[in-house]
Amino acid sequence: MKVTSSEIVISAVKPAQYPESNLPEFALAGRSNVGKSSFINKMLNRRGLARISSKPGKTQTLNFYIINEMLHFVDVPGYGYAKVSKTEREAWGKMIETYLTSREQLKAVVQIIDVRHPPTKDDVMMYDFLKHYGIPCIIIATKADKIPKSKWQKHVKVVKETLDLHPSDEIILFSSELGKGKEEAWAALKGYMK
Repeated sequence: MKVTSSEIVISAVKPAQYPESNLPEFALAGRSNVGKSSFINKMLNRRGLARISSKPGKTQTLNFYIINEMLHFVDVPGYGYAKVSKTEREAWGKMIETYLTSREQLKAVVQIIDVRHPPTKDDVMMYDFLKHYGIPCIIIATKADKIPKSKWQKHVKVVKETLDLHPSDEIILFSSELGKGKEEAWAALKGYMK
């Protein structure tokens, strides 16, 4: 997809703040520092639209981005590591759960996983949560440029086995450095926009 316009619309923490629109939405979920902001910036051809931080836990709201006036990306706070209080983490969990389970415009969740390492307990929990609620999920395995090409399939196999995916389930290998997987990711998203 050729992105001609993209901007952040609103940062929301509760349903009353969600944009009033019927555009399809795709939530981007992943553990803290997995590369969600880099993924967004690469997909939208915009440097710095989603702020990249080396400090985990930077995203603390649901950030709605509008793309080509035809769909929204919704960046949700990273799960896992973020150095915040337990109460704050629970509040984020509630905020994310409310959005994922009640938003009619949500077409699928893009779950971002670091392909260099086996999925974490939090990754598995998120995937199981989505499966439990019947929420479609697109798995993006980022940082492909950080491992030799000859080991890509081995790492993808580990992701599939850890998440207990069906062998035919697709995982999109992605690298924001190389631009790898960008077309495949857009094709997967378009599949849910019909």
